[in-house]
Amino acid sequence: MTSMTGYAYTEKVYEKAQISVEIKSVNSRFLDLSISLPPFLNPLESVFRALVSEKVTRGKVDIYIKVRELQSSNIVVPDVEAAVSYMEALKKISDACGIEKEIPLSLIVSQPGVLNVTSGYDVELYKEMILPVFYESIDKYISDCEREGNNLAEDLLKKLSKLDECAECFAKWQPEMENHFKEMILAKFNELLGEQVDENRVMTETAALVVKYTINEEIVRLKSHLKAMRQEMSENPYPGKKLDFLCQEINREINTIGSKNQSAEVGAMVITAKDSIENIREQAKNLA
Repeated sequence: MTSMTGYAYTEKVYEKAQISVEIKSVNSRFLDLSISLPPFLNPLESVFRALVSEKVTRGKVDIYIKVRELQSSNIVVPDVEAAVSYMEALKKISDACGIEKEIPLSLIVSQPGVLNVTSGYDVELYKEMILPVFYESIDKYISDCEREGNNLAEDLLKKLSKLDECAECFAKWQPEMENHFKEMILAKFNELLGEQVDENRVMTETAALVVKYTINEEIVRLKSHLKAMRQEMSENPYPGKKLDFLCQEINREINTIGSKNQSAEVGAMVITAKDSIENIREQAKNLA
């Protein structure tokens, strides 16, 4: 099983740049993916989004891809015509003012438009640098989610074992219910009528209570749901949604058993069962 909570960080230094990829996630009903990239790499977002979607099914996943340049990618392009125009204009001003001082080159190149700086980012080159770091970080992240998922599975199996005990307790009490009702009714009739008790009347009243309070069907369904939950955990790598549904069904059977309960022992086990299923339901929310 896989948890929706995970973290990974990978960093690599190339000749031209330092690349880092950080991934972290929390619970979510669906896949909520956010990818942060340097602006010049925005065209690659769909590529990384597709790669993550292949391996992650649920969770709010935040991915931060950072690039620190070690060699500048800026390209400086001179506008010679603009420089000549500035020089001629400055000479005219110098002549008009009677200034014979030579016009410095620094004054020319500092004028707007003489030197134009453009970013020479090669997106494909950066993609090739980022991908190995990205893959490594994704693998680390998946491993972290699986590690946490295994811990959750161990805890869920303990809670399931407790529910198995509760189901066995309910099943054990079921056959004793008829005798319990019969003794209770017979005691009331003896109190009211003394020795003039109609055995047929006692059996009729007992049968009516057994029909009303029987929990046999609930026990059968409860055991079936518990079996399905174990099967889901062992066979489905992403059982979160199905486990949540089964928790609802199990809780419904436990509530019905509790409402029909006429035994202190069963009442105690109903409380234990409700506590266990609530814990399972909370833990299942962490699973993908």
